[in-house]
Amino acid sequence: MKKKIIFIMNPISGSGDKDSVPEMIEKYIDKEQFDFHIETTKSAGHATEIAKKAVNENIDIVVAVGGDGTVNEVGRALVQTHTALGIIPLGSGNGLARHLAIPLNIKKGLDILNQCKIKELDYGIINGTPFFCTCGMGFDAFISMKFAEAGRRGMITYVQKVLEEGLRYKPQIYEIEDDEGVHRYKAFLISVANASQYGNNAYIAPQASMSDGKLDVIIIQPFDVLEASQVAIELFNKTLDKNLKIKTFRAKHIRIHRNKEGVIHYDGDPIMAAADIDISMVHKGIRIVVNPEDDKSQRQPNIIQNAFSELFSNIDLIRSNITKQGRKVQALNKTLLRKLNR
Repeated sequence: MKKKIIFIMNPISGSGDKDSVPEMIEKYIDKEQFDFHIETTKSAGHATEIAKKAVNENIDIVVAVGGDGTVNEVGRALVQTHTALGIIPLGSGNGLARHLAIPLNIKKGLDILNQCKIKELDYGIINGTPFFCTCGMGFDAFISMKFAEAGRRGMITYVQKVLEEGLRYKPQIYEIEDDEGVHRYKAFLISVANASQYGNNAYIAPQASMSDGKLDVIIIQPFDVLEASQVAIELFNKTLDKNLKIKTFRAKHIRIHRNKEGVIHYDGDPIMAAADIDISMVHKGIRIVVNPEDDKSQRQPNIIQNAFSELFSNIDLIRSNITKQGRKVQALNKTLLRKLNR
């Protein structure tokens, strides 16, 4: 019997034109293997409604056609069910797709679906909401909020917000409770990762696995403006876990207390939350269509990685030629934005 598959397409995810997507699905999906149809979301949360209905109708695979936000909306309806999640990545960052080596090319992504290899993988829960890539608080949640407020998608907008807000952001005090007790940190951000990256090959947790039954907890302690360049290099070179300013550990369940309520994020979507945060892992709780030929060793740097590498390879020259901290930051910001806008 043919498998039943639904494509849920978010028309506003990312920054590219999606008019050709339905035609490509019609052309390249294996019609001998699948009966399929396409749904288009009309508002926030609509993808979850469609996916829940698909579960009730015993649909075999529900495909999120969009970014990490769309993947999250679809995925949260599929956890602890037999219905599998598929991904055609069309967002700004595509963190989960990149971790799973799902191609950003639509035709190649459909080829992965046609091979139909499904694995049971882990997911996380933050304050009752499932997440599949990362969640967290501090600077990355603050930037997620600013990015959402900007009304424009894309990596350039995200980087602009980082550069505008980075120096003004004040680290906070957090208490983290795990099986070993309570630990107190002053942190720039705390990220909890199920998968390895935020998106755009920015690896916040280079060693994270979606099948080990644990979450990677990353605590970035305060750093100065010149140390920020090193953090950026390591973020894109998959070596952030080696930085002495970074503390990491693994856990199945943690509780975090901060001084007051504030913004948190799950898979890049910001929400306001209370001072106390509960984060836990569900082992092998979601079925996902994966790339059967995933070879992480063959992945090539993308344009964002190349821009950072080129910029920061000359960091010593920048440091020696610019003496005042304010001018250093301004020069770094202008140079980075110029390279990203090429």
